[in-house]
Amino acid sequence: MANNTNKQFERVLAVCRELFSKKLYDYGASWRIMRPESLTDQIFIKAKRIRTLETGAENLVGEDINSELIGIVNYGLISLVQLDLGYSDSCDITADEAMKLYDEKAQLTLELMKKKNHDYNEAWRGMRTSSYTDLILTKIWRTKQIEELGGETKVSEGVDANYMDMINYAVFGLIKNGLAE
Repeated sequence: MANNTNKQFERVLAVCRELFSKKLYDYGASWRIMRPESLTDQIFIKAKRIRTLETGAENLVGEDINSELIGIVNYGLISLVQLDLGYSDSCDITADEAMKLYDEKAQLTLELMKKKNHDYNEAWRGMRTSSYTDLILTKIWRTKQIEELGGETKVSEGVDANYMDMINYAVFGLIKNGLAE
């Protein structure tokens, strides 16, 4: 089953990458000006929207849960890039450079998922998709706390690990919602 998970995960990442590439064409690397804290808040907005949709609120915007999950994946990967590069006052990288960085972070996240999925024995498949939302929100609040502490933790993983977990839960949601088929 893990081999199937890997393929499904890669298919979902390919869908997310395609949208990222199209937005990169439209907007350039405009996200380079965003500080990590602002990116955390962007992911927060997406996760809160998913929770609102899951609880049956009226959908006036028209975007569905999958589009919000894709947003979490892409903002999560952007966040990982920004942690390495820092933010800029301009769009200081080319589209090719941005895609290379995106792919590097996606690969790291995939590798982490493979390790955790092995250790946890596909436990994510038995979870409700609403639990992914709650776990993403928990990881966001943890990230915000670590950001408030200036990145210093006593025993916890850092912000990067939390972003990767958010991405992984979002991908699992997308797989369960049929995006990998």
